[in-house]
Amino acid sequence: MSRARALDDADKLASHRAEFVEAPGVVAYLDGNSLGRPLTTSVARVETFLREEWGGRLIRGWDEGWLDLPLSIGDELGRVALGAAPGQVAIGDSTTVLIYKLVRAAVDARPGRTEIVIDRDNFPTDRYVVEGIAADRGLTIRWADTDAAAGVTPELVADLVGPQTALTLFSSVAYRSGFLADVEAITAVSHAAGALALWDLCHSVGVVPTELDAWGVDLAVGCGYKYLNGGPGAPAFLYVRRELQSEVRQPIQGWLGSATPFEMGQGYTAAAGIRGTLSGTPPIVGMLAMQDMIALLSSVGLEAVRAKSIALTGFAIELCDALLPTAALSSPREATRRGSHVTLDHPRFAEIMPLLWERGVIPDFRRPDGIRLGLSPLSTSFAEVEVGVRAIADVLGER
Repeated sequence: MSRARALDDADKLASHRAEFVEAPGVVAYLDGNSLGRPLTTSVARVETFLREEWGGRLIRGWDEGWLDLPLSIGDELGRVALGAAPGQVAIGDSTTVLIYKLVRAAVDARPGRTEIVIDRDNFPTDRYVVEGIAADRGLTIRWADTDAAAGVTPELVADLVGPQTALTLFSSVAYRSGFLADVEAITAVSHAAGALALWDLCHSVGVVPTELDAWGVDLAVGCGYKYLNGGPGAPAFLYVRRELQSEVRQPIQGWLGSATPFEMGQGYTAAAGIRGTLSGTPPIVGMLAMQDMIALLSSVGLEAVRAKSIALTGFAIELCDALLPTAALSSPREATRRGSHVTLDHPRFAEIMPLLWERGVIPDFRRPDGIRLGLSPLSTSFAEVEVGVRAIADVLGER
């Protein structure tokens, strides 16, 4: 443990671990890429809201700024973590619903084009939404096949797009392997074919520096409960490039996305700008905790977060090489091509997960036989990583 201690001693972000709520009995939480730990400030924020704002103001709270939170928090998220100027990010709905909205809007914005390009290793929600829309609209899916330890590359996309491509949909960080895609280059390839580019940022937002405006990205979606620490079921966010906002029309026409929501009149006219992507009443309580993590990211800076992420995942790979020789690394070894989680495959991983939980070691499991070590830089220590990897080795009987 001496090396882990030395790394923790040198870690300039180590003090921030104390800002997160501790879980009794947990000695290594290695699943921050599925559900981030809550911040202690979020506990206070939610309690204050329940007692004073919701409990105290009741329905009057809607007249005191609640309705504007999806856009004001969206702007702050865009500034801190997405490289997005104001008026292009909105919070609300689940990741699935927002992907549906933007896929439908994108194919409608490219009439006459009949193909969607997506990879087979993308997260199931992305694939299932595309399959459903393609079946409903009579579109063809062109599937990208990727290496298990890698992901989508510009060259692979260039071989699949063409004059019939309406949309490409990929994840900036692959949910299983952790492969970090070249978002800017792949977006350029999509644009060269006349297609729109939609990116799933669920495994990168808050941990990988992102520049949606500078990269020319058209559309993006991401969740709020992984590295944004918004809590289970926290609402997702969407990004629509300003120049496209008058061109794409989201298909779920709800009252809050209308130009005049409180007139309750006949007929729907979409609100101008990013507000037109909203549908129903915003999930106020679900957005509260995200504000605290966005503020923390703003104070720390994403470049520092990314640097620690690279160090954590590199240390995890080093330990796995030494302690888990029969496990196969299914993540890139090259740091610049890796997000903030590492995946290992072993035929016995499924059976040992309950034993790890009994020890207070909590990684993630992805079928058929992968353990993911999700390392959230502001709440994970190097010592925690070593405890977790050694526990896996102990349970496997390889030490």
